[in-house]
Amino acid sequence: MVRNAVAVSAPGKVLLAGGYLVLDREYTGLVFGLDARIHVTVQAIPTSSGVTLNEIVVQSPQFQDAAWEYGYRLAERDGGMSVTPLRVSGAYLPRLHSYSDADLNLNRNIFIETTISYALSYIASLSSPMISPASVTILADNDYYSTPASLASGPDPVPRFHNFDVPISKAHKTGLGSSAALVTALTGALLSYYLPRETYDTTTDLGKRQLHNLAQAAHCAAQGKVGSGFDVASAVHGSCIYRRFSPCILTRHVEPGKRNFGSQLRDIVNESHGSLEWDHEILKEGVKVPKGLRLVMCDVSCGSQTPGMVKQVLAWRKAKPAEANEIWTELHRNNIALVGDLRSAAEIAEHNPARRYADITKRFHSIRALIRTMSEKSGVPIEPPEQTELLDACENVPGVVGGVVPGAGGYDAVALLIQDDEDVIARLQRLLAGWKFRTSENGVAGGRVSMLGVREEMEGVRVEEMGQYREWMT
Repeated sequence: MVRNAVAVSAPGKVLLAGGYLVLDREYTGLVFGLDARIHVTVQAIPTSSGVTLNEIVVQSPQFQDAAWEYGYRLAERDGGMSVTPLRVSGAYLPRLHSYSDADLNLNRNIFIETTISYALSYIASLSSPMISPASVTILADNDYYSTPASLASGPDPVPRFHNFDVPISKAHKTGLGSSAALVTALTGALLSYYLPRETYDTTTDLGKRQLHNLAQAAHCAAQGKVGSGFDVASAVHGSCIYRRFSPCILTRHVEPGKRNFGSQLRDIVNESHGSLEWDHEILKEGVKVPKGLRLVMCDVSCGSQTPGMVKQVLAWRKAKPAEANEIWTELHRNNIALVGDLRSAAEIAEHNPARRYADITKRFHSIRALIRTMSEKSGVPIEPPEQTELLDACENVPGVVGGVVPGAGGYDAVALLIQDDEDVIARLQRLLAGWKFRTSENGVAGGRVSMLGVREEMEGVRVEEMGQYREWMT
């Protein structure tokens, strides 16, 4: 059976309000999707008559040695689909090569491998469809990675999908949520490719719920823990207010390959046969950037180790619950108020233009002050002094309404809300062009600061036209 090629993309994210709090179901997070997307295409691998392959070949051609081959087979006793790495890099060849475990682990991509395993296990659990060999291409919009200075200053326009010409491990992430966007887009593409439209359709509400549940399961498994899931939720649904799901939903099923994994995963995704109903909340109504404003991200070319920071903050909260909960409660109050401030900004402008964005600016100041307090109390650089200095300077630029170090904080890109005006952007770019991110006492190297090309994106996952990717596909 020859299937039609498919392409699916999912957006990046910025958790504008609710960092750390979103880990607790008592609180919510305000997350905006970004128009930087991860794109995944799936197409058939042509084979000679009589040749049978059980392989999925994955390539990410913007990076060196970013190619993987996986073999797959149905595990016994309803254990799901067992996925095994066959090759670590190089173009597809229809034969097996011998690599040591050390070689395989060196270039292993656990997010791709786990997502393929979960997606194929779910597909196989439905009606045992024929899972034919396939070629997968992954492309990332440039803003997921710091743009090399030589490219940024060159005379030629930057291509949509830049060839970074380095291994993925050497590419500097900007903190836009690449792993969640990758898992979501890859899951959606595999489901769209292998399942008939009447069983799965990315464009429907039911299809998005299936995708959300399966992508959350795969992403959590790849991370080795059950996270809040806000990044996957925004990759599926776009900008929203998010309340996390109960962790027990994903802690009760057995491991892939174990007996009944396939049917348990199917029931979790479909919320059937006595499985726990997903209790996360997605609220899109009223979540928007007011007309006349836009969201921008400024890359500081450093990056943070988010899991370690989260672990330390949670340890502080456990050790000093009264102190932590007082700060969290006040932060939550201000985060909820920020949503209201954004919603009412347009109405205020009609009656009092001079105060158009005053409430939003004040709210950002309150949120940042509380975040700095949490940084001090927990000993975690959520808004480190270097970022404070940068944000203060940006807020002094006329037309900049306010900003934060989003999500878990640290040294990832900062988020700013600015007037959507070319003069404001030009003034901000002049500031950043001369900005030197000073060396941190925490051992973080200084570097240049640049404005990314992203802005807010209301739409989540979407099906794309294949034609725009032809030059990147083999």
